[in-house]
Amino acid sequence: MYKKLKIFAGNSNLPLAREIAEHMERPLGSAIVTRFSDGEIWVKVNENVRGADVFIIQPTFPPSDNLMELLIFIDAVKRASAKRITAVIPYYGYARQDKKDEPRVPISAKLVANLLTTAGANRILTVDLHSETMQGFFDIPVDHLYAEPVLVEYIKSKNIKNVIVVSPDAGSVKRARHFARRLGDIPIAIIDKRRPRPNQAEVMNIVGNVKGKNCIIIDDIVDTAGTLVGAAKALRKKNVESITVCCTHSLLSGNAIERIANAEIDQFVTTNTIPIVENKRLDKMVVLSLASLLSKAINIIHEEKSLSTLFY
Repeated sequence: MYKKLKIFAGNSNLPLAREIAEHMERPLGSAIVTRFSDGEIWVKVNENVRGADVFIIQPTFPPSDNLMELLIFIDAVKRASAKRITAVIPYYGYARQDKKDEPRVPISAKLVANLLTTAGANRILTVDLHSETMQGFFDIPVDHLYAEPVLVEYIKSKNIKNVIVVSPDAGSVKRARHFARRLGDIPIAIIDKRRPRPNQAEVMNIVGNVKGKNCIIIDDIVDTAGTLVGAAKALRKKNVESITVCCTHSLLSGNAIERIANAEIDQFVTTNTIPIVENKRLDKMVVLSLASLLSKAINIIHEEKSLSTLFY
């Protein structure tokens, strides 16, 4: 077991990092993360990390400076002789570019994996990767957590009857099935959509009987909310009782907030892997914290125990 546990945080989600530290009953490590006048990132670690088990908390949502900040932080800790460095990335940026699905495009998710490893990360702790196969992009251990238990617990607390879980596309069917199983083996429905170009989706059909049901749409990422709004419109045409959206990562770019506010969605449930600023908050929005889950995972990794206890 590593003797010293040190937790540091970049600037991208300090509220989550502080909450994790509170759950672990230890302070965040002292470090300066600032910029030169030309905008370049500068990091200085203000305490001894030699031989320590270091965890750096930094989701890498846009802008790309968040990723660059993490890479530089890892390099600083590595050069300060940390024994092991774990990059805690609640939201893994560039995850949607995980395959070469047309000519002359990059596999950016793999590139980011290479950058993290080259910078000096010894392992990765992340939540709800867009594709689980991305773990194969790394030559270092990846601990992949799921927000599903936290989301399911919230839905169960609402005692909603006559529920059906809806997958917004074919790629989310496995996630929807897991969610439905945790809710008591309830049925699922699938929305057949086409994506003619990035950030645009067209609903073609709904597979499953949703009439009169309380629908729970489950997804990992909400970016522009175009898919979400299209799904809600299609479901309302089938005379559903209510629509609740559950997602892990809320990027909410462009006019996503306006779309969600105007959509016939009763509740939008998400987590704090990405901080949601006040001007993006809605009355229909519920933000659940993953600080407890992540703090438990950090302790388990530090103590060299099995993370499987967090999945059941």
